Amino acid sequence: MRVIVVGAGVVGTLHAWHAVERGHQVVQIEREAEARGASLRNFGQIWVSGRAGGEELDTALRARELWESIGARVPGLGFRANGSLTPLRGQRELAVAEAALARTDAAARGYKLFTPDEARAVNPALRGTFDAALYCERDAAVEPRTAQLALREQLSRSPDYTFLPGREVRDVIGEHAVRDDHGDVHTGDVVVLCTGAWLGGLVRELAGPELPVRRVRLQMMQTDPLGEPLTTSVADADSFRYYPAYRSPALDELNTLQPQAPTAAEHRMQLLMVQRADGGLTIGDTHEYEHPFAFDTLEDPYDHLTEVVESFLGRPLPRIRRRWAGVYAQCTDTGRVVHRQRVRDGVWLVTGPGGRGMTCSPAIAETTANELGW
Repeated sequence: MRVIVVGAGVVGTLHAWHAVERGHQVVQIEREAEARGASLRNFGQIWVSGRAGGEELDTALRARELWESIGARVPGLGFRANGSLTPLRGQRELAVAEAALARTDAAARGYKLFTPDEARAVNPALRGTFDAALYCERDAAVEPRTAQLALREQLSRSPDYTFLPGREVRDVIGEHAVRDDHGDVHTGDVVVLCTGAWLGGLVRELAGPELPVRRVRLQMMQTDPLGEPLTTSVADADSFRYYPAYRSPALDELNTLQPQAPTAAEHRMQLLMVQRADGGLTIGDTHEYEHPFAFDTLEDPYDHLTEVVESFLGRPLPRIRRRWAGVYAQCTDTGRVVHRQRVRDGVWLVTGPGGRGMTCSPAIAETTANELGW
């Protein structure tokens, strides 16, 4: 079988990976010289802890297994099973964590409730004041800025894989073929469009104007090296308000009686933080849903994140090295893991994983391969 994959972000690259692994010929086409979208502008977290029970959690857990097995073959992914800690302050935040621990799938996530001393035994960098911490053993991380490059380097060792950068697909020709802006036609047995947040142009023509996917904008930042290990990923209790696994009467009470700080509420914020291979910290994030998106980044969210992080670390942050904004595609039905649609015979659109893209992409691609009979 010959598979044409359009898009070299993490979703597209994992589709190419599964196709090559199953013995198929793959042509992967990318409109940029390298992917530059949400696949690079994220935390690199394999985030199991907050996923909704059922299909979403099953997908995340399967993806976690796949990331670990691929990481053993591709060290450049930087896969590490680092787990996560969410420091808690006050009885209301603690009650939300206790409700999560009472879930029937808590053991599958590796939830544990730690005292401050137990949390610091796992992550000594957390010297700030907190009352307890929710631990999730199944969370992990990779290096988002280099993961696609490492995967593609491995793919390129196969004679069945061809990468064509700097080519934008402009048209689908009949069945199983696309034409790029160089005028070249690429024909296969199946075409998979993994176009990320690029939802206009050809995607709109193929999927129609009512595509159930929206674009979401975020802001993030990265510091200079911390100077010590941050041995787990770290979240704050605002993540409880964002992730579906934490929905409970205890969360309703937290939202009612202990609302978010004004800046966090205005920008729909949570703290997520992970240490990069060079020792720096990736920190975020905000969520913006209304169009048109701003074209600039705002300082108030960064100030808020800095304050929260420093309160957990008990020390000043290193110098901020870079700040950025990103845009990703999310199903408007947020209960769906991804939008997978046959837009022509032999042509499939796979998009809209939202903030689950880095976490779930290996399993999303595996499901596509299974459903299409690769």
